Amino acid sequence: MNHSRTSGASVYELTKVKSISFSAEEPDKPVSVTWSHTPPPEPISPPISRAASERSFGEDERTQASVTGLTTFEYIIDATGRAGIISTKYLKNRHFNASLKNIAVWGYWTNTGVYGVGTHKEGAPWFEALTGELDIQVQLISGAECVSDESGWAWFIPLHDGTTSVGVVMNQKCYNDLKDTPRPHPIRTFDTPTSSMVERYLSNLSFAPGLVKLLTPGGKMIQGSVKSASDYSYSAPSYAGNRYRIIGDAGAFIDPFFSSGVHLALTSALSAAASICASIRGDCSELDAGNWHTRRVATSYTRFQVVVLSAYKQIRAQNVDVLADVDEDNYDRAFSFLRPVIQGASDMGKQLTDAELQRSLDFCVNLFNPTDADEQDKPVQAPKIGKELLDIATPTIDPRFLENALLRGSGDAKTNATSVENTMLLKKINARKVIHTEYNANNMESEPLDGLVMKLEKGRLGLTLVSA
Repeated sequence: MNHSRTSGASVYELTKVKSISFSAEEPDKPVSVTWSHTPPPEPISPPISRAASERSFGEDERTQASVTGLTTFEYIIDATGRAGIISTKYLKNRHFNASLKNIAVWGYWTNTGVYGVGTHKEGAPWFEALTGELDIQVQLISGAECVSDESGWAWFIPLHDGTTSVGVVMNQKCYNDLKDTPRPHPIRTFDTPTSSMVERYLSNLSFAPGLVKLLTPGGKMIQGSVKSASDYSYSAPSYAGNRYRIIGDAGAFIDPFFSSGVHLALTSALSAAASICASIRGDCSELDAGNWHTRRVATSYTRFQVVVLSAYKQIRAQNVDVLADVDEDNYDRAFSFLRPVIQGASDMGKQLTDAELQRSLDFCVNLFNPTDADEQDKPVQAPKIGKELLDIATPTIDPRFLENALLRGSGDAKTNATSVENTMLLKKINARKVIHTEYNANNMESEPLDGLVMKLEKGRLGLTLVSA
């Protein structure tokens, strides 16, 4: 926000949009918002207000009484986060993914262990699928339907201030099945939990034995730090319309397994800006500009969605019923390069089937092959394996070609241990190509959607037709 201020934008904090009004002549066109605003103790824009960390404690209590008002506009961008006022209150088109209805519970710890001591990974975060192996007897006693393993994952993330964020993401139904069944937990280094949520949090940590080892014997949970949030993934059929755009969590949210939220928020913001500029400058019609933004957001979202679903397929060790959650048109755009690879060009049907989607998940699950970064040079030791197979910027390769290349270069890939490692590594690199382009802003200049690509030039931001 400070960057926006210095760039000339008027920024109003402590301001909440209460409602949006639409044009009487064009009912699908928003024209104004009503808002309530609590003025800060000093002007914000200009000059730049002091950062919150520089204010004395209690200073916010001296703010003035709130005021209300109305603002008209030519364009509006909804960046209201999960509230998603346009999508939820007016369009009412938010769709929750049934296969990713999870709940996240987390807290902050001190005096924990360190992952990877004595290795180049020392101090790295730790992520673990819930297995329940540490607490088998308790599972049998409780009798809850989902109390065993494969219900989610846990994280252990060291922070800059010396504390560690420790959390559990669990299927909502499994979490509910467990909540009325108190279970002993293996972490006994602090006082008795003061709430049932904390008790469940500690109990559920027992499903991650590797994480428990990092917490014991000296880990201390910071009292009062445990929080929970619904972790439901959702999307919508549209993220734009007549003079409005929807970005970030206001339109779509995907499970935070890959921490993709900030990336999707920023790329959708750039997409919104480019599509609005395109409409204003006459690069295309407002309808085409809005449709391009919707397709841009949906394509990026679907790529991450399929990769996340592949992770959950591995975590749950079973097929995930996801066909109803993946939009077929979005899948076609997001994975047009992948369908011929995993399906075979001659076998591709017009309709997305569950079998094809499951094969896509199986392909993407290679992202999680247990390989070490130091191993990435090993395959080139085989003289007949080209370095281009290690290049993540090259097109996705038919997995059968990888197998044949390894057989030519290293002998029997099924029996040679080095060849098995090489196979896993090459499959991992191949799978990473699914989302690699998403991390390059120039992808928006090269990936056409409805015949348009982004014009990413200073002073000329917009859309342009793909050259014939």
